[in-house]
Amino acid sequence: MNPDISSRDDIKFIITKFYDLLLADKKMIPFFEEIVAQNHLEEHLEVISDFWNDILFDTNSYSNNVMKKHLDKNVFVAFKKEHFSIWMSYFFETIDANFDGERAHSMKNRARSITTVMELKLGVYQ
Repeated sequence: MNPDISSRDDIKFIITKFYDLLLADKKMIPFFEEIVAQNHLEEHLEVISDFWNDILFDTNSYSNNVMKKHLDKNVFVAFKKEHFSIWMSYFFETIDANFDGERAHSMKNRARSITTVMELKLGVYQ
């Protein structure tokens, strides 16, 4: 049995492995090309880790507007239902391969909720 998520280091591990999958996927890479091209991937991983750390450990590190970031990106690269399905699949795969427990399940449940809200706000129906 895998351990539960117990620290920000665990979250950073998940996010790093998750992005390894996203960046290897031809359908997903267009959303990240700018970050990679500008050599900002490590910074981006830290920001995303802060976001999830705030959610799982009730900290206050993340200061960006996650919805605005995605609305802005949607202008240049349109999100589709398929992208969210791929995102969820890789996210869950990464968590399930390495962690199990209350926080791991909470992270997946929150990801489902966030995905639903984003799909609605971005007008993603197909």
